[in-house]
Amino acid sequence: MSPLRTPVATDGAPRAIGPYSQAIVAGGFVFCSGQIALDPATGEMVGSGDVRAQARRVMANLEAVLAAAGARFSDVVKTTIFLADLADFGAVNEIYGGCFPTEPPARSTVQVAGLPRGALVEIEAVAILPR
Repeated sequence: MSPLRTPVATDGAPRAIGPYSQAIVAGGFVFCSGQIALDPATGEMVGSGDVRAQARRVMANLEAVLAAAGARFSDVVKTTIFLADLADFGAVNEIYGGCFPTEPPARSTVQVAGLPRGALVEIEAVAILPR
């Protein structure tokens, strides 16, 4: 482990399903890997075919990773939302917006050809660590 970059791991979010960390703390920032709707206890996909249920699980997973790094949603400065179908934008936006009721972060939203494990939504985030 480098003193300039610290991996973050928590049982409150699914374990990485590849060679990556749940997040990395570096330079006063938390760089969170994309979260999909895996239940951290079972490793199974939540809400098959239900983008709202998946978005809720994704945000809960992201919140757990941020907390393990010492941050919270109000510290997030940038997110990227990946959707399997851009028609789900409104539903995901509703769930997402509930986590950022004031001063939401900068954001990009893109439709992708596919997501891991057939997920409907994946969200990654960058947060600044509170001093």
